[in-house]
Amino acid sequence: MAKNAPTDDVGDRDLQVSPPKQAAAGVPGVLHGLAAAQAQMGVRRSALTLLKLNQAGGFDCPGCAWPEPAPGKRSHFEFCENGAKAVAEEATLRRITPEFFAEHSISDLAGRSDYWLGQQGRLTTPMIKRADSDHYEPIGWDDAFATIGAQLNAVEPDQSVFYTSGRTSNEAAFAYQLFVRAYGTNNLPDCSNMCHESSGVALMETIGIGKGSVTLEDVHQAKLIIVVGQNPGTNHPRMLTALEKAKKAGATIVAVNPLLEAGLMRFKNPQAPDGVVGRGTSLADEYLQIRVGGDLPLFAALGHLLLPHADRSFIDSYTAGFEAYAEARATVDWAMTEEQTGLTREQIERVAALMAESDATIVCWAMGLTQRSDSVPTIREVVNVQLLRGMIGKPGAGLCPVRGHSNVQGDRTMGIIESPPPWVDDIEREFKIEMPRSHGYAVVDAIRAMRDGRARFFMAVGGNFAAAAPDTDVTLAALANCDMTVHVSTKLNRTHVTPGTVSLILPCLGRTERDPAGFVTVEDSMSAVHASTGRLAPASPDLLSELAIISRLAQATLSTELPWSSWEASYPAIREVIAKIVPGFDDYEAKVTPREGFTLPHGPRDSREFRTADGKAHFTVNRIVERHLPPGRLMLQTMRSHDQYNTTIYGLDDRYRGISGGRRVVFVNAKDLASLGLADGSMVDIVSEWKDGVERRAPGFRLVEYPIAAGCAGAYFPEANVLVPLDSTAELSHTPTSKEIVVRLEPVA
Repeated sequence: MAKNAPTDDVGDRDLQVSPPKQAAAGVPGVLHGLAAAQAQMGVRRSALTLLKLNQAGGFDCPGCAWPEPAPGKRSHFEFCENGAKAVAEEATLRRITPEFFAEHSISDLAGRSDYWLGQQGRLTTPMIKRADSDHYEPIGWDDAFATIGAQLNAVEPDQSVFYTSGRTSNEAAFAYQLFVRAYGTNNLPDCSNMCHESSGVALMETIGIGKGSVTLEDVHQAKLIIVVGQNPGTNHPRMLTALEKAKKAGATIVAVNPLLEAGLMRFKNPQAPDGVVGRGTSLADEYLQIRVGGDLPLFAALGHLLLPHADRSFIDSYTAGFEAYAEARATVDWAMTEEQTGLTREQIERVAALMAESDATIVCWAMGLTQRSDSVPTIREVVNVQLLRGMIGKPGAGLCPVRGHSNVQGDRTMGIIESPPPWVDDIEREFKIEMPRSHGYAVVDAIRAMRDGRARFFMAVGGNFAAAAPDTDVTLAALANCDMTVHVSTKLNRTHVTPGTVSLILPCLGRTERDPAGFVTVEDSMSAVHASTGRLAPASPDLLSELAIISRLAQATLSTELPWSSWEASYPAIREVIAKIVPGFDDYEAKVTPREGFTLPHGPRDSREFRTADGKAHFTVNRIVERHLPPGRLMLQTMRSHDQYNTTIYGLDDRYRGISGGRRVVFVNAKDLASLGLADGSMVDIVSEWKDGVERRAPGFRLVEYPIAAGCAGAYFPEANVLVPLDSTAELSHTPTSKEIVVRLEPVA
């Protein structure tokens, strides 16, 4: 067992519940972040590391993709509680050696919790699980690459799946997609398929680019900010500082969320006197506790109310489709809207009045909007109301999908996508190689292919695919059905203990660590690209960078000769190639060498230019599909605890929601508990129901009475992912519907 790691897989036996908090951050946030860092790294290492976090010349936080202020405007403590925890997880002094794997069989590890697995420390040595073995054992790097290359050359390219998480650097992502396409497939699923794919699809259709249209300075200048389906206090804590700055400059903030979340109500900035000894800053002026799935009817009603306030000059100059949209929104069914949203007409009218009065409005959203069957129409409706008021391409206004993982947007920019990137012809000309043109597998299709035996090889650069994907039992069986699984990782996770017939773990450098090839670059949620320079000594002398692993694997697999060795040795060398191929990256090296980096061009934001077929932004007409639950059922959404980031579990507490010592809880409104005849604190199985007629069960959850919208429930992922049917996906984007799960709660005897 790794040094100082938890010695007991405590599960939920110590679970305690207390009233939820009414404010986020403050001194407790600082203390919890520092305590986590010191427990993993020690006092001196924590101080040296955290002071370089998100600093110009330092390293980018391996957590969320919220942007940093300009270099001269950054705090000396430009990190949040969860950022400190993310760094502590990576820079930990705990180590997993070959002796650990000799002591623990894969069967043993598979029975441990995600929290326990993650707490064991950094992986240090390449490992292989051979056929018919229940243990990982050491393997040399050259043998590992030869083994993987032989397997890849034994199958057809389209029988292989290459997954990527959002922590991969721009340079490694570009090299990865180049290797995979030179190998002969577009099977490049990534974490975007499970989170913001719906945003990209809706934005590409309506404004011609799949990225948000605001900068951090726009947030500071906004007069009205609407935060929908997002909990920044846990998922993007540094966003609270930006909201506070906007609020103090006079902005109004509207929160739209089924749960009352502390980070949307009040922020105690630990770097400001009133955040330490005072009450902090009240954030949400209006808090709409919408029902899960009610956002499309809400924005349709807002559009109806805003028609008399349309910016006709903007509409006539820059948009198409307004007449059809205006006809569709000329009337509104208020009874249906109130029933579907759980809101009153008066609440919706108040928000519409704020939007009518504002000349600088930003709408921010996250996975509360993107993981439902109607996610794409819902986001298109958000775009409609912003176009209606001319809120694109002006200071303080725009569309703001808030991405999760730190470089998930950069990965997509670099070509991590299951279809040929728009610059595929340029790759062919540059390298004189033929690129595949057929559409590859996104996440859900990849799981189906592995399940059905059509895909026999799975490789992941980063991430925890088994825990992140939907329909957990199906996903685990699909991975186990592969001939070979390969994992490029820093830490142990669920996917490693769900191996194919043969499985390899390839340990890589983390973002906090020195890389002999130089600094890497990342792109944040607002299209800003900047350098990230690790400072710590590597956790093991056997670690390679992600780019080195990809480069050596390519050399062991491909007959095509590309300068992999020179790219591995020097990030400027591969940035020179990126500059020739990827739009917006001309003079790449010169642009990222300054401390501030650069912001990629964005036509709608910069000059109201829309790269659609007709050069216009598009209004759309979106049909509202009413949801009516059967008696005794609730609509459940999965969500994060405050003590986790994506599938990485930092601890067993959710301080803001009043949960400590456990994770198997389900949050339910008091009225729903009463109508179901259930008591707060009792134990239930959560059973999901879908049209396939097969029920999915998550056993042993404690009921927690919570201020959540009536008719709704919430539970943490990955524990609740077992409830999400593989085939229940969003239209057009095919994102799993993790925010739209019809469930019943069965009491446990």
